[in-house]
Amino acid sequence: MDAPTTTSADNGTSGGGDGWFTPRKKPVMTEPENERDTAAAPEPAEVSTAPPISAPQSFTSPISAPEPAASPITAPEPAASPTSAPESFAAPVSRGPHRVPVQRPAPAEEPQPSAPAPEVSPDAVLVRRTMAEIAPVADKVTSYFYALLFVRHPDLRSLFPPAMDAQRDRLLKALLTAAEHIDNTPVLVDYLQNLGRGHRKYGTRPEHYPAVGECLIGALSRYAEAVWDKETEAAWVRTYTTISQVMIDAAAVDELRAPAWWYAEVVSHELRTSDIAVLTVRPDQPYPFLAGQYTSVETPWWPRVWRHYSFASAPRSDGLLTFHVKAVPAGWVSNALVHRARPGDIIRLGPPAGSMTVDHTTDSGLLCLGGGTGIAPIKALVEDVAEHGERRQVEVFYGARTDQDLYDIDTMLRLQQSHPWLSVRAVIDQQAHVQLPDAIREYGPWYEYDAYLSGPPGMIRSGVDALRNVGIPLNRIRHDSLEDLVAATG
Repeated sequence: MDAPTTTSADNGTSGGGDGWFTPRKKPVMTEPENERDTAAAPEPAEVSTAPPISAPQSFTSPISAPEPAASPITAPEPAASPTSAPESFAAPVSRGPHRVPVQRPAPAEEPQPSAPAPEVSPDAVLVRRTMAEIAPVADKVTSYFYALLFVRHPDLRSLFPPAMDAQRDRLLKALLTAAEHIDNTPVLVDYLQNLGRGHRKYGTRPEHYPAVGECLIGALSRYAEAVWDKETEAAWVRTYTTISQVMIDAAAVDELRAPAWWYAEVVSHELRTSDIAVLTVRPDQPYPFLAGQYTSVETPWWPRVWRHYSFASAPRSDGLLTFHVKAVPAGWVSNALVHRARPGDIIRLGPPAGSMTVDHTTDSGLLCLGGGTGIAPIKALVEDVAEHGERRQVEVFYGARTDQDLYDIDTMLRLQQSHPWLSVRAVIDQQAHVQLPDAIREYGPWYEYDAYLSGPPGMIRSGVDALRNVGIPLNRIRHDSLEDLVAATG
């Protein structure tokens, strides 16, 4: 690509002289909330990219960050664990007793008055119009943005990984994710706080944000020229200014209570199959997290390249952390962890994130669907329920392509033998006689259950549809962001 030439907002004035993109020098900080209440929204993508770009119009003045987040200038970090499971579950395999939990009949639903459609803000209209305009040329927009950023601000290049091929897609995913929630302030704020907190590990500082905003506006104005005008530019300026301030404030809060990253020593490495390893690591300082969450991992072999992996156990008294990692084709981090890592190696961990955690204030049953290495957080949830001494029913469907892919089935069956409230059923894709919806209906009903899904994006999409079809409302179905899952592999 030729050196970028710019026009309109890209001429260097936007975000420059009048301070449009300049955040407050002293971000407002509030008392950190309980760690349990953090990551409800999708977490940022693995390596850095430009921040998600869209916020509700209710974001007019900067928002004081209630929850910690970090402050890099990049795209959402994958959130859930990379896995290798079938796109859909198949017929259950006979493993353990076929037990149907006793349940009360589903309560009759009373008709609810239709809620008025949410009002769309003027800024949301302009932002989405821009997104629609650039959609056909998204690759060019993203490439131009990075060229502009690195030509104008070469000092920022060191914050990004050496290879930028996967980076480009993450910028677009971040934009689309934020645009999707532009009028949903709570969801978007959670998303940005997690994004900010997770990006502290990249070394991003508040003074980096104006450069990113300037180059973002430059790229948008160039490729959305047909719909670009002063009002559109002003809407994007307001949106980005608020987004960056939320992230900066959240990072400042997080800095008071947690490091930007943790060093962790590999203490055991067990190869379960030719491409799946179970790693246990010892952090250099206490690492607080909740069962069902995940973290980002960087290896010494690929600096500045991070991938997300779920914790495979509930918090342990010895402080050790365990991960299940599947090596995927061309996956830098996953292949390094599976085939190169050995006891004594040092890796880095980002902060914990994810909302797929157990609500211990209720006694609802848990319906858990884990595909491939997605069984890791499901196992952690089972341990969490056991450690709380609860007797709530937990039903686990463990999906895999072949028998060999059920690499952790023995562990799950031992848990079943120890806990009468737990049922584990294997579902193997190559032995399919029924699809996931039929399997769920066969073992239901599930009206009084909270559902948890972890696995490949295709499995989660089909799983969510199946669960909703058998009567589980969307607000009782928990999984981490599909956008993050797509970015998590590697």
